[in-house]
Amino acid sequence: MSLKTATVAKLSLARTFRVSPSFTDEAILRFLEGIHSPRSLSVWILYKYKEFSQLVDLDIEPEHYNDPVRFRDDYTATLFLSKSDFLPLAVSKKDAAFKKFFVYEDQCRRTNSLFRSPSLPLHTKGANAWLLNATKRKIEMILGDFSPEEFVNSAYWGPGVSTLMKGEDVSAVNKFQSETGITPDLDNFISPWIALAYPTWLEHVRSRGGFKHQMGNEVVTVPKNSKTDRVIAIEPGWNLWFQKGCGAMIRRRLARVGIDLNSQERNQQLAQEGSSTALLATVDFSSASDSISTSIVRELLPARWFSLLNVCRSKIGVDAENRVIRWEKFSSMGNGFTFELESLIFYAAALAVCESESVPTDQVSVFGDDVIIPNSAFTPFADFSAYLGFTVNTSKSFHSSYFRESCGSHYFNGSDCKPIFLKKKLSNVQTVYKLANSIRMLAHRRNSHHGCDRRLRTCWVYLYSGVPKPLRLGTTFGVGDSAFVVNFDEATPSLAHQNPRFSGFEGYLVESLVEVAVTRPFDDIGLLLARVSRGSEREYGNTYTLRGRTRTRIQRVLVPRWYNLGEWA
Repeated sequence: MSLKTATVAKLSLARTFRVSPSFTDEAILRFLEGIHSPRSLSVWILYKYKEFSQLVDLDIEPEHYNDPVRFRDDYTATLFLSKSDFLPLAVSKKDAAFKKFFVYEDQCRRTNSLFRSPSLPLHTKGANAWLLNATKRKIEMILGDFSPEEFVNSAYWGPGVSTLMKGEDVSAVNKFQSETGITPDLDNFISPWIALAYPTWLEHVRSRGGFKHQMGNEVVTVPKNSKTDRVIAIEPGWNLWFQKGCGAMIRRRLARVGIDLNSQERNQQLAQEGSSTALLATVDFSSASDSISTSIVRELLPARWFSLLNVCRSKIGVDAENRVIRWEKFSSMGNGFTFELESLIFYAAALAVCESESVPTDQVSVFGDDVIIPNSAFTPFADFSAYLGFTVNTSKSFHSSYFRESCGSHYFNGSDCKPIFLKKKLSNVQTVYKLANSIRMLAHRRNSHHGCDRRLRTCWVYLYSGVPKPLRLGTTFGVGDSAFVVNFDEATPSLAHQNPRFSGFEGYLVESLVEVAVTRPFDDIGLLLARVSRGSEREYGNTYTLRGRTRTRIQRVLVPRWYNLGEWA
């Protein structure tokens, strides 16, 4: 059989292969048996007897542990199914999400009411008044001023949908080609100068009938975990374009003072340090983006910055029942600058609190609503955050135990105890690859990166053996879930330079089952605008990528170097 024929046969098998209905249940059992703790037994019993509500309500208290191994095992078992979308629960995840969403809208309403009276003693005297002014000074120092040119040049498209553009054709190309949605406030703001800033684009918009006014954003839900969905707001397209520009300007200024919102590494390193020394706390907030009240932003930001963000945001929303809502919150998830804005507020507030407590600020770090702060400042920071209308999530904030968690990294007394999650039922070969690789990497972490914990070998072998032999492809760590992550001798890759197509390359070639984006040809003004725009989509040629559309291919992938996980030990 020729290489081409074999590849076609593998691809056909990959596209048609489906695991048995019981495969997921058996994989869950074997994984929990490998963890082998009382908590893992409890999780299996609850899953087996379909007590799913109790299962997703399971909690774990780090304060009750002093052994990192016992905590790691119980923590891993507890969280394994916590984000599974296949657990049938009696409650509606969508209803639960909206209920929580409007609870925080009411909280913003109370905060707005409180700050409408700036002369109250609460705002003019005492610790909170001092902290409020200090936070304002910090934000003013960080932001400085901006130029109109910087604002216009910073705007760009994100990958998401807008109120008028949805579906697979959402891309920078099509947004430049067809996006016309805008709120009246923003239209009035840009109309005096938009022809100077984007002459070609504006001419094209006018040829399509001009801007289409949108009342505001659309409130929808997206999956979050087994218990609830997450509420987000879909913005009008032109608002989103400029919101992303505002976010980029804030992000740039935070980077100047050491807060890099393009990387979670610093938060992760400090979380490990905090778990070892108990000198740093990790702070998480409940629905932080839904708690940013309009009055707080007006109070904290310089007037020019507030005016810019205010005119770019949606002030009105429409929920799932077509109810019109005049927002008490300033912005929510889905807005293009919410992440940067909440990072700015929390960072400035943390600095102010540390200064008031005479605590060093060199280890304060922020990534969205994930905050690292010296342990001695945790309580005053939580109190001041409450004054600003935010709620510290006590179940995900840690300062009094050996455990710390931030930006997806989890540590107990310095030991890595990051869990894995089974979010979807196993169905095809790609889902098996993904779970098997998660388990193999977990086993590697559990052995402190010296070999792999043999207690998880049974589950991994079950997943590996559940895939037809031609699809038991092997690859190395760091190239995705396109094959099983294995050691060099298990994968037996070929040398790259032995293949004429890779002559002159050093490294190895492995077969992988890759997902390749589906593209569509295009030849109009939208393509030109997308190609010359700075920071939107980095694509070339007369095509654009279809959102959410991929096709499967068997492909030989170049691996520059190989990382061995070691033996099962």
